[in-house]
Amino acid sequence: WTKGNHQGVVAWLSPIEYDSLEALLPFLFDSGATPLLMLLDGVTDVRNFGAIARSAELAGVDALVIPAKNSAQITAEAIKTSAGALTKLSVCREKSLLGAVEFLKASGLRVLASKIPSEKALYEVDLTGPVALIVGAEGEGVSEPILRAADEHFWIPQRGTTDSFNVSVAAGIMLYEVMRQRG
Repeated sequence: WTKGNHQGVVAWLSPIEYDSLEALLPFLFDSGATPLLMLLDGVTDVRNFGAIARSAELAGVDALVIPAKNSAQITAEAIKTSAGALTKLSVCREKSLLGAVEFLKASGLRVLASKIPSEKALYEVDLTGPVALIVGAEGEGVSEPILRAADEHFWIPQRGTTDSFNVSVAAGIMLYEVMRQRG
C-alpha cells in the first residue's frame, strides 16, 4: 500500500480461491463420488455465471470449470446472483478449456456438449456415470474445437421458434436431467 502516487496500478482479487482440477478429480474418485462437472465455454455475463452456479450447487455439481480468458469473473454481482453458491462450489479456472476437456476424458469422464442441432436429445444420453457437461456462450454456443473434443453432443428439446434457451436455463435443464437419471 502506498499513499500518494499509485502509478495507475490496481489489483483485483477474486473473493474466492480457485481449485485445481488436477487435484480435485482424484479426490472425487477416491471419495467414491460419481463426478459431475460443468464447463462454461465463453460464458462472459456475470449474471448468467451466477445463475449457473446457483443451479449447479443445488444439483450437486462437484465443480464448475471456466477458462482463464473469455469468461465471466467471480465478482460481487456473480456471487449475489448465485445466492452465495459460488462460495460453496469448487471453481477451477483453467488456462486451456480444451486441455481441461482432454484431461477429463483421460481421467475417465464422458465429456458431453450441448449443440443445436444434434442427433440425440438430452434425455437420450446416459448421464449416470462420471460426466462433464459443457454449455456455450449465448449466441455462439460451444466453440468448434471444444465440440470436436467432446465425446458426444445433445440438444435440449424445445417447441417454440426462438433460437435457444438462455445459457443459465439450459444449464439448469441439463442438471435436472442428471438428477432425474441418477435418482
